[in-house]
Amino acid sequence: MRVLLSTLTGVALCVCAAGARADDIKVLTTGAFRQVVVAMVPVFEQRTGHKVTVENDTAGGLAKKIDAGAAFDVVVLTPSLIKDLVAKDKVAPNSVANLARVGVGVMVPMAGAPMPAIGTVEEFKKTLLDARNVAYIDPASGGSSGIYLAQLFKEWGIADQIAPKAVLVYGGYVADRLVKGDATLGIHQISEIVPVKGVTLVGPLPASIQNYTTYTGAAAKSSQHAGAAQAFLDLLTGPETAMLMKEKGMESVGKH
Repeated sequence: MRVLLSTLTGVALCVCAAGARADDIKVLTTGAFRQVVVAMVPVFEQRTGHKVTVENDTAGGLAKKIDAGAAFDVVVLTPSLIKDLVAKDKVAPNSVANLARVGVGVMVPMAGAPMPAIGTVEEFKKTLLDARNVAYIDPASGGSSGIYLAQLFKEWGIADQIAPKAVLVYGGYVADRLVKGDATLGIHQISEIVPVKGVTLVGPLPASIQNYTTYTGAAAKSSQHAGAAQAFLDLLTGPETAMLMKEKGMESVGKH
């Protein structure tokens, strides 16, 4: 027997009644979406009685781990990688749900740093070329913003000028490198700039070159805890999670 509780999502979550089993589920998430997952874990645990373990990496890094046989119950990746996992029979097709999208932003150190002009493509390009150091995700790590920027710099013909002053970050927050004084300008997904103290978000990339990353969730086809996994995905597509994502620089695209 299960006891229904009020829900965040409009789809009832539940706690296990006495004698029923509480599940332990593992969630794999990209770094950019980690803060949302981590924030919702205690809510989910309190309302369902299940326990959640969270592991994060770049999208490419997580895909490699899953291909290598890493166990999981829920995964949050980019749509193309989720599509690949569906094709490989790694995730359940009927569980796939788009959760959020986030654009790329520009940041500077908070302490006394001037706010550079980035409103137009030409202003942004000049700001890049004038910067002493530019920090962004290493494309080799599989991070979507780093891959996009590397392509953009190549298209603009400035890759060779950026390379000597590039501070490439394999994982984690690019903002941390600005806080440490390793770079004077940083570029990363807005959701990974907003939570870091010690940096200031200058603004998003100009609209004509903005690159949005969509995050999509799915449950593992081999999960032994399918009910708990789906309940967690339902939470991530609900209205309270949507409000949280807005606070953290994301746009909700989930069902709620």
